[in-house]
Amino acid sequence: MRMLRRGFVGGALSAAAVGTGAHWLPSCTKRQSPVGELVEDPSGILDLPEGYSYVILERSGDTMSDGHLVGERPDGMACFAGADGTLILMRNHELDVGTNVAPSFAFDPNMIGGVTRLVLDPKTLERKSSNWVLTGTRRNCAGGPSPWGWLSCEEATEPGHGYVFVCRVGAHAVEKPQRAASLGRFKHEAAACDPKGNVIYLTEDQTTSCLYRHVPADPLAPFVGRLEAMAIVGQPQKELTEGLAVGDVLQVEWVRVNDPEGEDASPFEQAAELGAAIVNRGEGCWYFGGAVFFVSTEGGPRGAGQVFRLEPTSTGGTLTLVAQADDDDSFLNPDNITVSPAGEVFVVEDNDGPNFIHRVGSDGTVTPFARNRLNDGASELCGVCFSPDGTVMFVNMQEDGLTLAIKGPFPRV
Repeated sequence: MRMLRRGFVGGALSAAAVGTGAHWLPSCTKRQSPVGELVEDPSGILDLPEGYSYVILERSGDTMSDGHLVGERPDGMACFAGADGTLILMRNHELDVGTNVAPSFAFDPNMIGGVTRLVLDPKTLERKSSNWVLTGTRRNCAGGPSPWGWLSCEEATEPGHGYVFVCRVGAHAVEKPQRAASLGRFKHEAAACDPKGNVIYLTEDQTTSCLYRHVPADPLAPFVGRLEAMAIVGQPQKELTEGLAVGDVLQVEWVRVNDPEGEDASPFEQAAELGAAIVNRGEGCWYFGGAVFFVSTEGGPRGAGQVFRLEPTSTGGTLTLVAQADDDDSFLNPDNITVSPAGEVFVVEDNDGPNFIHRVGSDGTVTPFARNRLNDGASELCGVCFSPDGTVMFVNMQEDGLTLAIKGPFPRV
């Protein structure tokens, strides 16, 4: 598969802009988004700080360029730089059973989950085109950018489902599904690719889950290799939700999952048997400057969420607890996560509302950046990501079926 290095926002661009993984910390740089009190949106959609504004790019049910309708329940998303200077959003739709939009190219004609592609003018953010890319998959929740395009993950374990699919950014119509079976079959949530060795890190959205990585046997053949799970040195089956404080650092090692598709035992069962660490609902995952940031949606003493930073090596690495909902309401059930090209960490929430976008500081502080106002804010916020130059944030409001672009004084890279 051809590598899209120019448009890959998750790795090389961010690393070059900021340097080593340690420099993600907002306190280490003056390039920081000004965040003040949220200003009430007169349209009742999204509250933002002074100086920021949003536009609605597409709504579920809109007619796209390919004649199909925009799918419901937009979820995980990433922004790529198009070869012609455009911005390209690759967007999941977390859907199940229904009438397929393109049965001849569907992975499973009985399913309507998949991926849509939205091409934007970088100056005006007006839509230039949009189309389905992947269809016939089930509960495409999150995923992640990679040098080969968008990695779309199924949050499913029903027979025939639970895979990661590779979606070309340049696909102008639905294409034949490209399944990456070596990345395992389980309740996938998100994927984060380290472009240096093409190692892919994977989260699992279930109450007891693991953090996985796929290590290719040959970096030029990225989807053939071994699946491993993270373990804590000297603490087999360590429950990461228990006994940790912000700033704590753990030494990690990796155990091999011999049967990624789980024919006899699930990847989690295999990994746990070997002592893998236990994550309480692993969801958002993002690579930046040598580190992998991931979320435990129901981790921590209140079951309200944790944010970790993994700095991996070929055989081990370190795991740091970056933020945690202890005894306050700093955040509630963080879901997707992103790191801007300037190194700022943002998480979005998935709870009964109101749901927020938060910025996570280096000292564990969590600052509200945006608040969902539609239907009392009950709609999950998801798919948060940035344009390659860091000047535009994108986000989905899942139940409301909206894809938004937010502009303001974000640090330019």
